[in-house]
Order: sequence, then C-alpha cells, then structure tokens
Amino acid sequence: AAQTIMALQTIASRTVDPIEAVVVSTCMVRAGEAFNVIPDTVSLTGTIRTLSEPVRAIAKRRLVEIAEGTAKVFGASARVDFEGDVPATINDPVKTEFACGVAREVAGAQNVIDDMRPFMGAEDFAHMLNRRPGAYILLGNGNSAALHNAAYNFNDAAIPYGVSYLVRLAETAMPA
Repeated sequence: AAQTIMALQTIASRTVDPIEAVVVSTCMVRAGEAFNVIPDTVSLTGTIRTLSEPVRAIAKRRLVEIAEGTAKVFGASARVDFEGDVPATINDPVKTEFACGVAREVAGAQNVIDDMRPFMGAEDFAHMLNRRPGAYILLGNGNSAALHNAAYNFNDAAIPYGVSYLVRLAETAMPA
C-alpha cells in the first residue's frame, strides 16, 4: 500500500505535462485491526482532481495501471473502483461575466474578484455545467481558515450578501 501511494505521485510528476494541473491524493488508508498482524487486505481511498477531462482520463488510466502493477510486483492484486466521479468545474465565460456583474451591483466592484486562478476543488455543480452553460461563484467569508479545515468557521455576516446576490441574480436574469 505504501509503495502504491508513493507510485501514484508519479502521475503528476512523470505522466502529465507539467503545464497541466493534476492532483492525486490518497486520503484514507484502512488495513488490519491488530498491531502485530499483517492484514490480508488494504483499502486506499482518495481523489483525482484536474482542470480538464483529457488530463482526468490520463490520470485515471495511470492510477489503475500503477495500482495493479505495484500490487503484482509484491505478489498481490488490486482492484480500482471510481465512485462519485466529479468532472472539472468549468464556467461559461458569458455566464460568468453576467454573474460577476450582478455581484458587483450587490457587493461593489472592489469586493468582487473576477479573475481568480482555477483551483482544484471538486464540486457537484460541474455535472450541471456539463449540461448547461453557467457559472459557479464563491461567496467570500472574510478572514477565516479555508473550507475543509478543522478551524473553519462560517461568517454569518456573509448570509445577507449571499441572499441578496441570489435574489438580484434571479431578478436580473428573469425580469418581471
């Protein structure tokens, strides 16, 4: 399992063009129940995050090859299951400009960051963006720890801005 975890890092360092973005993370390792018994099975769970579907396909293919190949070297076998596969979240430029325009109306232009660099978060909204053009935006929370951090604390003062944004977005997109 340790060899597999290490070998999976070669997807980013040796398989994918360094100009492209890919993250392969092993986030959970489950094995055994006693400190002095070598377990019969090990379960590794993690994520693949990319900014494009072609890179995602390469990463998935290599993950299977590496897991199966590494296991075989040690006289074991590996099975790879992909669950909850979330594609890259890619905003439509026209819808993004519309959404940012409404955000500027609500929060003021100085409070809207409309040139964010892509980031590797996985978001179910990506499935919808694959079917319909749209924009995924983030609501600022002020100075706080990032999401998925034990120190994160949602700033309740952001709620009125988020609600106002959503109401104004609907009013602007679907005027009476």
